[in-house]
Amino acid sequence: MRLDLGRLAVIGLVALTVIAGAAAWYLQVYAYYERLGPEAARDLTLTTPEGEIVPLEVAGFEGIDSTSSPLRYRACFDAARAALDAAQPYEGATPLVGPGWFGCFDAGALTADLASGAAEAYLSAHEIRPAVDRVIAIYPDGRGFAWHQLNENAEESRVIE
Repeated sequence: MRLDLGRLAVIGLVALTVIAGAAAWYLQVYAYYERLGPEAARDLTLTTPEGEIVPLEVAGFEGIDSTSSPLRYRACFDAARAALDAAQPYEGATPLVGPGWFGCFDAGALTADLASGAAEAYLSAHEIRPAVDRVIAIYPDGRGFAWHQLNENAEESRVIE
């Protein structure tokens, strides 16, 4: 079998495509995320209907975030339920799918549980970044999950800063 110039060009293009695809996959799934240390748990708060910020006591915190997008924040933890009585419920909570390697956060199951009432969503922080809220969902057994999602201001500006 002879390799002529056309076959070499096709092999080169296929190889470059595979390399570019692998690089894009790696960058999206791994490169921009960083694991958050346990000190990040103190940033988890609840907001009351009056706008007061109440600290949320948590244990077993695991979290990830990224500087490339405000929507990449995810956290899993166990929460004390005492502060929830004064917390503002969050309408339209929609967890975003995280990277597969962050196994404690299952957006599909969480979405179903929020819809069925098995978990309840609360406002953690309004406008944690422009047009982005931090939302917390808590189960009756104290398991908690947090994520960032676009708020009503994102639709107005149609821009994430």
